[in-house]
Amino acid sequence: MTFDVYDTTLRDGAQQEGMNLTVADKLAIAPLLDELGVGFIEGGWPGAIPKDTEFFRRAREELTLKNAVLAAFGATRRPGVAASADPQVRALLDSQAPVVTLVAKSDVRHVERALRTTREENLAMIRDTVDLLVTEGRRVVVDAEHFYDGYRFDAAYATACAEAAFGAGAEVVVLCDTNGGMLPDRVTDVVGALRATLGEGPRLGMHAHNDTGCAVANTLAAVAAGASHVQGTVNGYGERTGNADLVAVVANLELKAGRELLADGGLREATRIAHAIAEITNIAPFQRQPYVGASAFAHKGGLHASAIKVDPDLYQHVDPLTVGNDMRMLVSDMAGRASVELKGRELGFDLSGQADLLARVTARVKEAEAAGYTYDAADASFELLLREELTGRRPAYLTVESWRTIVETAPGTAGARDAVALAEATVKVRAGGERIVATGEGNGPVNALDQALRLALTRIYPEIGRFELADFKARILDSEHGTDSITRVLVVTTDGERTWSTVGVGPNVIEAAWEAMLDAHVWGLLHTGVEPR
Repeated sequence: MTFDVYDTTLRDGAQQEGMNLTVADKLAIAPLLDELGVGFIEGGWPGAIPKDTEFFRRAREELTLKNAVLAAFGATRRPGVAASADPQVRALLDSQAPVVTLVAKSDVRHVERALRTTREENLAMIRDTVDLLVTEGRRVVVDAEHFYDGYRFDAAYATACAEAAFGAGAEVVVLCDTNGGMLPDRVTDVVGALRATLGEGPRLGMHAHNDTGCAVANTLAAVAAGASHVQGTVNGYGERTGNADLVAVVANLELKAGRELLADGGLREATRIAHAIAEITNIAPFQRQPYVGASAFAHKGGLHASAIKVDPDLYQHVDPLTVGNDMRMLVSDMAGRASVELKGRELGFDLSGQADLLARVTARVKEAEAAGYTYDAADASFELLLREELTGRRPAYLTVESWRTIVETAPGTAGARDAVALAEATVKVRAGGERIVATGEGNGPVNALDQALRLALTRIYPEIGRFELADFKARILDSEHGTDSITRVLVVTTDGERTWSTVGVGPNVIEAAWEAMLDAHVWGLLHTGVEPR
């Protein structure tokens, strides 16, 4: 039986309060979702949201997906307008996404009060839009919005909406708990009743929100009752209390129900991918998140420790490695070695059998993470750390003597609100056998430092001229300390062919950014094949 894993992190997940994904963010997250092994990646709403239109345009040129296909999200045609003449529907076709997911009203109260149209016209809107898209060669998924609430109010009409979609050629009709108010037994009843009405042929899906804390449980209940398509978001992102956590849904189905859903054994990379996406979204990972949280397999002393010495499975429901996580004994130094070995292998280093090296690297990583570093989305910084432990030194492209930055604020003609801030930075480095002093100006102290560092190094290493800052994120790690807080900065750099991420930590954003930018230049030169000069 066909079974779909459909990710909506880039669309529904991006509606989470405080999340603002750029096009670059989406282009960075999509390959991670593909690596996880999902079948569908919903990229956004082209035509309605300009940056989503831009995402699909750039995705055609910049994304090469191995496991997933892109889906464009949109609505059925407007009342009284032909589907072929509706600009929103045309925008879905113009996105060139092979799959289109249509949201359709299935609760008659929303049809009459929100759409302000008739029952019959809403059914025609569903049929006409699906038919047009299928005729144009698109695979169509229909998200039946507010289906469960609508079914409980008027089961016949909600069923008619699903039948209209299937009759026009929809591949799947997804039953949406849009308000997130359902409980598992109610989901079981509705899916079972609809399955009995429609028969075994038509494929049903589940889209759950977590307002009752039951989004994952409701999704599993729908599958048990006959659904063969599940939707969710990585880390449970989404508006209000979020969507179903897709990793938890899939892990439960694969590890507990024996289904093989993700391509290429992607579940074993789930922890790394979930944390990498958390860094890109700039939302701190939830430590106690099932399966992939830092505390998911953490054990403290007492009875747990004694039992785990005999058999780790006595206090663990699955092997942590099945989701790419690690067991952690909070009084032990054994945690993390497997992750270091796996990450090293991914970066091209065979660390098997090198117990002492793994122990050193693990200890360094643990010490660094305690100070605020994270390497989940900063592979380049981790590789430099690993190389330093392997060879005893970092690649010696430069030696930093000192750096400084100054911000001068000059009052404008309209007073303080019209003040102009001028940032200047000076760096002193040794490279190519020379002592170089360079001064740069920029839009703020970090940009000024970036300019000064480039000026200092470009004459010795002209290859740096190809390096561009693609993204910059800062996170306050201990905000309760106020202005004395520690800051972590994640920098993404590209040379037009490769993209790499580095991390820095410091008592302020400037020092943290300097460390991350320095790592970015060193890694970039190393992988460009440049020898230290």
